[in-house]
Amino acid sequence: MKQVLWLVLLLALAGCSSQSQLPEKNSADPFAEDGGGQHPRDPYEDWNRKVFAFNETVDGWVIKPVAQGYKAATPRFLRTGVRNFFANLYEVSQITNNLLQAKPAAAGKDTLRFALNSTLGMVGFLDVATPMGLQRSQEDFGQTLNVWGVPQGPYFVWPFLGGETLSHTSWLFYDLLTHPLTLVESASVEYSLWSLYWLQQRTDLLDAESLISGDRYSFIRDAYLQRRTYLINDGQVGSDPFLDDDFDDMDFDDAFSD
Repeated sequence: MKQVLWLVLLLALAGCSSQSQLPEKNSADPFAEDGGGQHPRDPYEDWNRKVFAFNETVDGWVIKPVAQGYKAATPRFLRTGVRNFFANLYEVSQITNNLLQAKPAAAGKDTLRFALNSTLGMVGFLDVATPMGLQRSQEDFGQTLNVWGVPQGPYFVWPFLGGETLSHTSWLFYDLLTHPLTLVESASVEYSLWSLYWLQQRTDLLDAESLISGDRYSFIRDAYLQRRTYLINDGQVGSDPFLDDDFDDMDFDDAFSD
């Protein structure tokens, strides 16, 4: 089944390579709509809006209320610890993706982060590496594909998952399937940890929703695409508008794919 999913994704990327190339660095406005009002990166907007509305309904009725309850019932320091714990586990993906992108120095830094936070940080509940100047990487397998010439592909909204470029969606096949949680032998423990992970992710986005204005779909799509280009270019397209002091611990890739 995994091989079939990989094939579908790669065929989709190959089919869109002639019309959806990686945005050039420092381009004036790679996300501007054309004269007809069609966003160049969102050729399936009509379909995407329908799926987006479905996701919003599910989120509004089920996921968001649970996240609000979790936030109200859980002390902030504990939520921070849970966030740090899962972020530390994800360092494994950061390391491998930096190696795949031929960035040995960054991979070494991530390895040191993982070692420090896993030991001095009590299995990652405390982030002791960041105050030491070892900033967390933000790499995924989609970026690895882009580095080696695979186009981002069009923006597509998936049920439950949210909006992502096709290449970014590859994180489901690599980053999640190589995640340390997959090594947990007990299925019930693994599923419980994954549920807590996604609950923490959604809880972290509650405050970020206040940033959204105007047409919710367009705002989330455009912010996601801008953020995605920033990450792919390793920050070489100007400052990152989503990493200020109030939101530096939030995962805005997920924020704009809900």
